[in-house]
Amino acid sequence: MEVTRALRMNGGVGETSYANNSLLPRKVMSMTKPTIEAAVTALFSTAAATLPASLAIADLGCSTGPNALFAVSEIISIVIDLCNAMKHKLPEFQVFLNDLPGNDFNTLFSSFLPRFQGKLREQIKSKYGVSATLSCFFNGVPGSFYGRLFARESLHLIHSSYSLMWLSQVPRGLEGNKGNIYMARSSPTKVLRAYYEQFQGDFSTFLECRGQELVVGGRMVLTLLGRRSDDPSSKECCYIWELLATAFSQMVSEGLVEEQKLDSFNIPQYTPSPKEVQWEVQKQGSFSIDCLEVSEVNWSVLDTDSDSNIVPKDGGYNLARLMRAVAEPLLVDHFGEDIIDEVFKRYGTLLADCMSKERNAFVNVVISLKKIT
Repeated sequence: MEVTRALRMNGGVGETSYANNSLLPRKVMSMTKPTIEAAVTALFSTAAATLPASLAIADLGCSTGPNALFAVSEIISIVIDLCNAMKHKLPEFQVFLNDLPGNDFNTLFSSFLPRFQGKLREQIKSKYGVSATLSCFFNGVPGSFYGRLFARESLHLIHSSYSLMWLSQVPRGLEGNKGNIYMARSSPTKVLRAYYEQFQGDFSTFLECRGQELVVGGRMVLTLLGRRSDDPSSKECCYIWELLATAFSQMVSEGLVEEQKLDSFNIPQYTPSPKEVQWEVQKQGSFSIDCLEVSEVNWSVLDTDSDSNIVPKDGGYNLARLMRAVAEPLLVDHFGEDIIDEVFKRYGTLLADCMSKERNAFVNVVISLKKIT
């Protein structure tokens, strides 16, 4: 599997689109607002005497839909409030929205950016008066964040949410992971090691590249889907994929999916622990850690999806719909389109049964960093 080609969220604004199935990532972004506010405030206090006339902000792994602009909206709102309190002239904003080339940038810029710009104009008028204007320039930046994306020392603030757990490639050496599509309790030790080593290399590269692109004193706030446990195959981070593997196994037993197809598929993701994230940051050396936190969001948060255009059903259906919006392009690339409806129907049933018996949650690792070298 070529990850840079196949990895993307479902585009458009249809029933299975990420735009209509991203309440949970939105909830996670809302939870990190205090961390983002602290980072922006610290950036201003550091640069108070020499606040740049143009503030460069990058959101890495922005995806598509309203979430792609949610964090940027929060950051700009915080800057507006700080400038208002300090009686400081607003800087111009240079906003860079990054994701892999297959991302649905067209829907993002045609459907969601105009609404966002309208809300910004109203906010500026309420703070500064009807004659006030806001200079905000948006740029789409297609490419992998496991490489350089921006000029040296050109950015002041970087944000990324629910993106860095995705790897640059499927780890090598997963041939013994039969019957699984991710790390699982039945995975051999060498499979767990291969996933961890891929994460180490990717995250170190990410930090090195961002260290070159941020100004000294610049800030970075990252949220990764992760785990509390030291065990990379723990239920808290792997169960969501184990249930999808179970749905595939049912279809293998019925002759609907080839066993070899299932055995050769693995999700290019790693959900790190706080210790693993901290270790890589300290080892790489470009950043100091301002804050490192762990939070969680219950799977059932999707039962209250009031923002979507799609009428919510039971919890299993809602969660399966989110996972389809996230994973469908990867699955289609490997298995083809014919099995998608059936596998997610079964997946939804398995999720509903699980959620009726026990509480499960997504664990989030949030880290706020300052560029020091």
